[in-house]
Amino acid sequence: MPVIRVNGEDFFVNLDGPATAPVLLLSNSLSSDLSMWDDQVSAWAQRFRVVRYDQRGHGGTVVSAEPYSMEQLGRDAIGVMDALGIKRAHWCGLSLGGMVGMWMLTHAPGRIDKAVLANTAAHMGPVELWNGRIETARRGGMKALVEPTIERWFPEHFRQAAPGTMDRMRAMILRTSVEGYTGCCAAIRDMDQRTAIRGVTNSVLVIIGSRDPATKPADGELIVSSIRNAKSVTVDAAHISNIEQPELFASTVMNFLA
Repeated sequence: MPVIRVNGEDFFVNLDGPATAPVLLLSNSLSSDLSMWDDQVSAWAQRFRVVRYDQRGHGGTVVSAEPYSMEQLGRDAIGVMDALGIKRAHWCGLSLGGMVGMWMLTHAPGRIDKAVLANTAAHMGPVELWNGRIETARRGGMKALVEPTIERWFPEHFRQAAPGTMDRMRAMILRTSVEGYTGCCAAIRDMDQRTAIRGVTNSVLVIIGSRDPATKPADGELIVSSIRNAKSVTVDAAHISNIEQPELFASTVMNFLA
């Protein structure tokens, strides 16, 4: 059942692990698809029903007219849960997926049990940064963005040491539709969840990359200080920490959820 209908639109999903186990819902970063979690799924599926879905405009999911909003992306996640008959799930989202997670925690807290927010921010300016990326994508396609994205996602020593992984990441970025990318850029550009997350009461783990140039450690620390039941773990990684530190990321999430 890789494609499901969510409010009349196609969403691409993958299900792993025992059907009766607690659900762990995974949410992707900008310009990625659900394959970004490949390194963690086998570990997590031993204890959870792992549900992965592609964000709107990404992977095998519908590419709708832009711009998108964080509310729209959050309602997509609720729609995926509804379509699969999932009342409540643990959440793990990275970057954009963490932003969607914060929207879920403030607007549909009863649907989420524990939440992992990795390499993310409650607000990510300036506006000109996102308008510039939107313009670059419209002018030069994802080809114009792939190398700057890879350099932001991973430190140089890791890029040199893992050429196969870099090829996989480049292919994933290039598979992303320009409209999906620019639509989600607009959602991030227009988002400010700094006040809203102060009301979150769920148990939350914030994973911070010590070398993250995109969502800096201070962005993660702001989330931790804003949410009453939040704690943090800092890992030696840049922005896509689950790819750079796959085993550590898997065990950190597993320990928190257990």
